[in-house]
Amino acid sequence: MALAVCLLFDTRTDRAVRKLWSRLEDDGIPTLLTHTHRRHVPHLSYAVLRTYDTDRVLTALDALPDAGPISLRLDAVGLFRRGRACLIPAPTADLLARQERVVHAAESTGADLHQHYRPQSWTPHCSLSPRTRRDELPRLTAVVYDVLPLDATVVRAALIDTVTGEHRRLRTLP
Repeated sequence: MALAVCLLFDTRTDRAVRKLWSRLEDDGIPTLLTHTHRRHVPHLSYAVLRTYDTDRVLTALDALPDAGPISLRLDAVGLFRRGRACLIPAPTADLLARQERVVHAAESTGADLHQHYRPQSWTPHCSLSPRTRRDELPRLTAVVYDVLPLDATVVRAALIDTVTGEHRRLRTLP
């Protein structure tokens, strides 16, 4: 079980990513649309916590100032170990600084951060397919590059339980 601190997109971007998930599913490539609890939403995770007190994390994050919407340009396809395919935004200095503030706030509660979300190691991404097979890569990239580049806007943030998909919206957009 893990708790993710997620950035959520505006309606236009959310629809575009969901449409991309549907196109990939239609092409036989599993996406977050049909993965685990099936309550996934298009998102970009600032942090994934392995141990935590949800209420303490929520309080610490809600104390951060609202930094307003974030404009991102999704213009690359990435592939992490074990086949997680994703969209990669160009990381801005603002995005990196925001992520570092969120990590420090979450860790101040005693939460244990997953190693891939440590500042200086974090690769911002929006997941597409959780287990892409090597033979699916040409089809996946063909579908995705028909859509990219995608100008995206982040308008809110939430804590998301990765097991249940339950969302707890943050008061601010840190």
